[in-house]
Amino acid sequence: MPSSRGVRLAVTAVAVALASSACGLGSDGSSTDTGAASGGGKVGGTITLETLQLKPTFTDYMNGVVKAYEKSHPGTTVKWVDIPFEGAQEKLTADAAAGALPDVVNLNPQFAQALESKGLFVDMDQAAADVKSGYVPGAWEAFAVPGRTGSFDLPWYLTSEVTMYNKKLFEKAGLDPEKPPTTFDELLADGRKLSDAGHGDFYGIHPALENRFITDLAKQGVPLLDASGKKWTFNTPEAAAYLQKLVDAYKGGVFPKDSLTQNHSKETEAYQAGRIGLFPSGPNFLAVVKQNAADIAADTGVGPQITGPDGAVNMSVMGLMVPKSSKNRATALDFAKYLSNAQNQLAFSKIVTILPSTLSSLKDPYFTAAGDGSPEAKARRISAEQIARAKNLVPVQYDARVTAAVIGKVQLALQGRLAPQKALDEAVDAANRITGAAG
Repeated sequence: MPSSRGVRLAVTAVAVALASSACGLGSDGSSTDTGAASGGGKVGGTITLETLQLKPTFTDYMNGVVKAYEKSHPGTTVKWVDIPFEGAQEKLTADAAAGALPDVVNLNPQFAQALESKGLFVDMDQAAADVKSGYVPGAWEAFAVPGRTGSFDLPWYLTSEVTMYNKKLFEKAGLDPEKPPTTFDELLADGRKLSDAGHGDFYGIHPALENRFITDLAKQGVPLLDASGKKWTFNTPEAAAYLQKLVDAYKGGVFPKDSLTQNHSKETEAYQAGRIGLFPSGPNFLAVVKQNAADIAADTGVGPQITGPDGAVNMSVMGLMVPKSSKNRATALDFAKYLSNAQNQLAFSKIVTILPSTLSSLKDPYFTAAGDGSPEAKARRISAEQIARAKNLVPVQYDARVTAAVIGKVQLALQGRLAPQKALDEAVDAANRITGAAG
């Protein structure tokens, strides 16, 4: 999926966290008594929070938030349930059918859209209008669904891709190790120079098609859907021209020959092994590289996200949603505000390399100062600067089924078995059949 890095953000956070702490938790942005919540009704009683694969790494942090909330709201109990990422979407669908959704649920846009389209969640544009202005606009809008009015999440934590690159390999290729690429043309040009210098020992880029292809089209201004938000339209001449560039890159050895069917995990492995010189990914993967390949981490530089002509920046989003079926909606909404408020998000962001969705947190020196000069500090500053103008560029309808159909056609184009325009035409037809927009 284009945002499979994003939809697996919780899993990534678990994998890269080095420590967890309940320090710095506060009540900023949430009621501190048992009075009425903005969603209507009294705060109190018992609610259930369900998150995606945060245990055991973040157990201390989450328990700290829960205990602090319960302490400031006497008579309130928050039961925290954490479920594995694998099978989560199926579980939530079954729970919804049985009327057994938790009071607060942690989801990403792709997981949420099928349930959102059925009108199962509270509209935060109305229920949380009092806090809306405090969140990154693009994150707030990420859970909007075509054909429905409103947005259905409180944004929780985010990531915004940066460009990691191997400085030592840059030098071998005659590239400036202090000047990473910033555009798609520069990325492919630098990738070609790296591959030419590698002579098969290392390459420029891993394509990671299921993660990046559709997102990269969106960054370059290709309209993925029509004005109705229902019909796929990414088979434009501009998209075909970009796919032709990828075809030429593959034929020219810019990508490893065995990479066309590989996913982001294989891309990560290739970078850690020194087999590719460029690695556009979430800054949280710096910790993965450092943990698994300290020598590669020592040679890693960081640059901004690769963008198109208008500088569009993508983000991945995790949110908190309150089902309409909650029997204690006022407390569920109040706790969701509390968990995602600026102070608690800042504390969470200091545990693992993620970004808060609250604008005031992004102004904290932790994100704006130069820090210790490490790649992690630089990536944190760059991604924080990007996130204020970033959006979730990939439509929520671009689910696993659509991804498989589209990427299958793109792979055929790179193998020379379909012309780029033909591949995109067939990809659009397949996507429209899957989402019911054919004809």
